[in-house]
Amino acid sequence: MLSSAHWLQYGSLAMSIIAGVAIITLRMKASNKPTNLRKIIIPPLGMSTGFLMFVVPQTHVPLLWALYALAAGVLLFAPPLIATSHFERIGEQIYLRRSRMFIYIIIGLFIVRIAMHDVVERHVSVMQTGALFFLLAFGMLVPWRLAMMLRYRQLLKNDVPSTSAST
Repeated sequence: MLSSAHWLQYGSLAMSIIAGVAIITLRMKASNKPTNLRKIIIPPLGMSTGFLMFVVPQTHVPLLWALYALAAGVLLFAPPLIATSHFERIGEQIYLRRSRMFIYIIIGLFIVRIAMHDVVERHVSVMQTGALFFLLAFGMLVPWRLAMMLRYRQLLKNDVPSTSAST
């Protein structure tokens, strides 16, 4: 019979897989619809509410661990997403277009995350593991979305016709 700790671990893995599949599906469908600045900014703002988990003492981790998790998101996980996310204008609409490598990068990042999850969970509690992976994900999402926002605004700026009259 499995202990409650095993059920938590397997449940966490199952939820991670479900979330990963859902994210891949949503991202692939989103590339078929036009985007705007609001759609780029809302995910990190919504995700930031997750910091409320840290009011629960069981989620507390050493500050250095938290910084490592954030740094891993920023330095290891965000760059491939940034490199494979591009915008294009079709008529009056702007679409997010990812390279064909995007899906493979997402799957690769997901596999690395699952492998890291097992290693981390051997050394800290399930709730601390969740906190560390939240920080890693937030560290990945914010730079990716900032890069998308800058590219989106640059595309808008470059495509706006000049209104100055020549004399």
